[in-house]
Amino acid sequence: MTAAAPAPAPERDDDKGGLRTTLAGLTTRGRSFLAAGAAAAVCAYVLGQSDLLRVGLLLAVLPVVCAIALFRTRYRVSGNRRLTPARVPAGAEARVHLRMENVSRLPTGLLMLQDRVPYVLGPRPRFVLDRVEAGGRREVSYRVRSDLRGRYPLGPLQLRLTDPFGMCELTRSFSAYDTLTVVPRVEPLPPVRFGGEARGYGDGRQSSLALAGEDDIIPRGYRHGDDLRRVHWRSTARHGELMVRREEQPQRARCTVLLDTRGAAFAGAGPGSAFEWAVSGTASVLVHMLERGFSVRLLTDTGNAVPGEGTDGFAGTSQGSADAAGLMMDTLSVIDHSDGTGLSRAYDVLRGGNEGLLVAFFGDLDEEQAAVVGRMRRRSGGAVAFLLDGGAWGHDPSDAPAAGAPDRGERTLRTLNEAGWTAVRVGRGAALADLWRQADRQRTGTAAVAGPGGTEGWS
Repeated sequence: MTAAAPAPAPERDDDKGGLRTTLAGLTTRGRSFLAAGAAAAVCAYVLGQSDLLRVGLLLAVLPVVCAIALFRTRYRVSGNRRLTPARVPAGAEARVHLRMENVSRLPTGLLMLQDRVPYVLGPRPRFVLDRVEAGGRREVSYRVRSDLRGRYPLGPLQLRLTDPFGMCELTRSFSAYDTLTVVPRVEPLPPVRFGGEARGYGDGRQSSLALAGEDDIIPRGYRHGDDLRRVHWRSTARHGELMVRREEQPQRARCTVLLDTRGAAFAGAGPGSAFEWAVSGTASVLVHMLERGFSVRLLTDTGNAVPGEGTDGFAGTSQGSADAAGLMMDTLSVIDHSDGTGLSRAYDVLRGGNEGLLVAFFGDLDEEQAAVVGRMRRRSGGAVAFLLDGGAWGHDPSDAPAAGAPDRGERTLRTLNEAGWTAVRVGRGAALADLWRQADRQRTGTAAVAGPGGTEGWS
């Protein structure tokens, strides 16, 4: 990503306003010289000392002359910014390259270059550039890093001009800026066969046949290498060329990833919170399924999906799969808590959809919402749920169960498993790859709780 903008320095609408702005840019040194000159002139007038008056005038005039000279200077400097990369996972670093070029015929004086960055990316970078010859260029770079996902503007660049004596400074800004996108962390997942599926085109999938009988045939032209036994003679006679029956076309496997974003369902904030774990898990599953050839759809509790997403989601193992993954990551980079309290909107979307694998990340579920989630299972070929309730994450001390009684999270887990879900309870510090394998093994087992490092405890 590149940003470039010419920046004439200084820029002004009229001479009076520009000169007034330049005089307002006097540094502490320039103001001190001006005050000392005025004081010396007053003392010379009172004491009648002409030599002291000359010194005072020299001290007072020098900052003014420097300001006028800086005001009259016509530097033309162009700036260019390049991000590598422009999209990074949370916790990773990106490097910002800045290039300044003097496109005027005069060499510049001392320049100070400053780029505006949000405070979460680190301190504001500043660089001092010595004299840049006519047509010369200077290149500098700095690093940015954020543990919080989001979209962060970089820029505009600010250029500070100063005179050789340091009496006056002028600050001019470029107009262009770039955006750094910090996406959720993506964890590689092992290949498993939920519902007997290994890949998007695999065994166990339904097939859409191109012919359903002699009266409902869709032939195509003969191609070199086609089996002559597939020639459809009636269509051949009608079209005057060899026509063959179409082969059966395997139907692409579908996967919907549901992310619960209700603010009431998650407690805590920051990179280590349950909600951030759920967002990262959603991103990992989306990328994993795209790589394995599934048609992937992202869905939230509000019923919203990714802009530009089709009815069946984004198709994997295609030329645009990388772009599809990028769109989904961009959506997840800015996703936040919703104000909703239920999952009915997501259920309505799933109810009108087609069967396929459903992978969901839920926060706290009360009995009513657990019942809604149970009904979602009826519209999917397979369903895997990761439950991040407050009890497992240590945010629900008031909900502690009585001695020997299961807590609400365990009750919810049992409800989901009875409804046909493969439900896994996620504890703080759990690794998604371990939970992914555990869910595959658990398809015929019982609920489990994963703790730090992905340790498993079957209930």
